[in-house]
Amino acid sequence: MQIRQPVHSEHARTLDTEGLRRHFLVEDLFQPDQATLTYSQIDRIIVGGILPVTKPVTFSAELGKHTGTSFFLERRELGLINIGGPALVTADDKRYEIGPREALYIGQGAKELSFTSLDAAKPARLYFNCAPAHCHYPNRKVTLAEASPETLGAPETSNRRTIYKFLVPQVLPTCQLLMGMTQLEPGSLWNTMPCHTHDRRMEVYFYFDMPADGVVFHIMGEPTQTRHLVVRNEQAVINPSWSMHSGVGTRAYTFIWGMVGENQVFPDMDHVAMTTLR
Repeated sequence: MQIRQPVHSEHARTLDTEGLRRHFLVEDLFQPDQATLTYSQIDRIIVGGILPVTKPVTFSAELGKHTGTSFFLERRELGLINIGGPALVTADDKRYEIGPREALYIGQGAKELSFTSLDAAKPARLYFNCAPAHCHYPNRKVTLAEASPETLGAPETSNRRTIYKFLVPQVLPTCQLLMGMTQLEPGSLWNTMPCHTHDRRMEVYFYFDMPADGVVFHIMGEPTQTRHLVVRNEQAVINPSWSMHSGVGTRAYTFIWGMVGENQVFPDMDHVAMTTLR
């Protein structure tokens, strides 16, 4: 498990490209027959990827050593979205088949977790966020049809996109974790523009559906002190609450967003006027 410490906004202004990438970019999320985990001390979110190919990947009680608990989800909840082939997820004695573009919420208290690909030729690629939790809510699979959709933007502004809200209060209860997926239409390149911040929540963006030579220029930083990261396929960016978060790609792409923090009110954001950006 990698550990990322918080970065103050004034410190972020002094970082060069390598420094920004070291603190905020999460690379190499998917390793065959392994789970990768990056622990950010910003709101204690854990970001990771699971790629079972030849054998199941398991979360044993040993992971609790990293969180100071007797097992990993003793005081945590977990949400995942499958961007690969069909998967079988076992949480204690409950089994869930999770297809492509489907999500699973696992509530606080699950002790034994196992992740298996149903077709080794098309392995599952399970991207997950994990957050501290104060009580248990029931596990639940959420299909794309059950997610709460919202289509925004326009072709003339190159940001026509549909936001699928998987883990939000109107779909199912969680302690604090919010997750969803935003898919851009062909010809659209911008996400979340005009941009915003939200002092009450941090956010992680995970970009995928990109060709090998495609990139997203992810814009972060204070609105008057913007910085950018060049992000490639299946990489994630940790966005502190003081940072704006927006991006433009070399072609259409999809990204998964996850939020952890003070509330679960999706529209609670502080919009930034385009005339303010620097």
